[in-house]
Amino acid sequence: MGLLGFGTVVLLAVGLLHGYLWFRLVRSTTGRGLLRRRLTRLTAVLAVLPVLAVVFRGQLPMAAAAPLSWVAFSWLGIAFYAFLALLALEPVRAVGNALIRRRAAGTVVPSGPRRGPRRRGESARPEGGTAPGRGAVREDRSVVAVRQDGDGPGGAVLADRGVPDASRRLFLARSLAVTAGAVALGTAGTGAYFANSAPVVRRVPVTLPRLDPALDGLRIVTFSDGHLSSTYGGRRFERLVEIINQQRPDVVAIVGDLVDDGVDELREDAAPLADLVTEQGVYFVTGNHEYFTDTGAWLRHLPTLGVQVLRNERVPIRRAGATFDLAGIDDRTAAASGLPGHGADLDAALDGRDDATPVVLLAHQPVMVDQAARAGVDLQLSGHTHGGQLWPFDYAVRLDQPAVEGLSRHGDTQLYVTAGAGFWGPPMRVGARPEVTVVELRSPGR
Repeated sequence: MGLLGFGTVVLLAVGLLHGYLWFRLVRSTTGRGLLRRRLTRLTAVLAVLPVLAVVFRGQLPMAAAAPLSWVAFSWLGIAFYAFLALLALEPVRAVGNALIRRRAAGTVVPSGPRRGPRRRGESARPEGGTAPGRGAVREDRSVVAVRQDGDGPGGAVLADRGVPDASRRLFLARSLAVTAGAVALGTAGTGAYFANSAPVVRRVPVTLPRLDPALDGLRIVTFSDGHLSSTYGGRRFERLVEIINQQRPDVVAIVGDLVDDGVDELREDAAPLADLVTEQGVYFVTGNHEYFTDTGAWLRHLPTLGVQVLRNERVPIRRAGATFDLAGIDDRTAAASGLPGHGADLDAALDGRDDATPVVLLAHQPVMVDQAARAGVDLQLSGHTHGGQLWPFDYAVRLDQPAVEGLSRHGDTQLYVTAGAGFWGPPMRVGARPEVTVVELRSPGR
């Protein structure tokens, strides 16, 4: 039911988005005719493409799914920024149209010969005419628009009233459409470049009050939201693994949303995980997207690549006789998946542990930090938000999550939210670079 509700909201949003774009980019800039009909059909096709890409995800062979997804989601990103640009230009449109109306209303005069001031005693009727209603030919009172620039007596005649008005409105609408299109293409193009570029490496020192000095400097290299799919994988994921290995990790933590399709489709794309080199192992917790595909198949396949899945459990991380607990829980949406035994259970993960031992929790969604703080967790590592991925979505993310990215404190628990390595939907990142995080644990006083 949750997915059905989400899908309905998305379909409504896509429909409204394209309806507004049609109104401003097609109806306002074209006259009735063949061109408008063709552009209307094109808008309808573009609106349907993202829906088809989602509906047929996992059903089409990768050779067909990849181009469909690239075109559909790239257009969706462009459409979103065209919508924002047009919305920002609405005040310009309103002011421009008001000036056009004002000019048209204030620049009309009667046609016919211009007469000088009437001398005393002179009749107001035209020379040789008679009063209205007595058989006289009536003066032509049609009006025309004129320029008020003072050139010539009474100004120069432009055209029948209303024609310049419509022409100026059309010019304004087309100018704003071109401006919005340029902004959208520029923003989307820049976002596509950053989304497909090498992730930045962020080094984040985190002091844990209970950490033994022997563990000082231990590196947990973290990434999330790889979203391996028809639009992300291959060489880009190989590069991600290489960057992680360059950090000489003690532990690698993958905090969810690694895949968007099944094992059969992504087996080769996920294979570089086997090349990760660490001192203490590679650990993974599920995200919400793991429950959109064949979850069980992935949970069986990942261990064959050297990735240990933490499902409401913990493992000790040791060095020089000192220890801290690394715990991991299922995503908070897991219970709604209907899979037996799935669901976030922090109590089970921490059951029986020594309270004097620090604990680092892997939880896909930052919102789980409230439970973590009540349970005495020292540090929670999360993803899910993509750092907003497409500005200004980061403001919307804040309505559901306590943090979008970076390090924050919640009671005695610290939370780090990584911005993610891949993308979902539009293959773009605007205001949120892809990221690999090196969390360096520090003991007090070091």
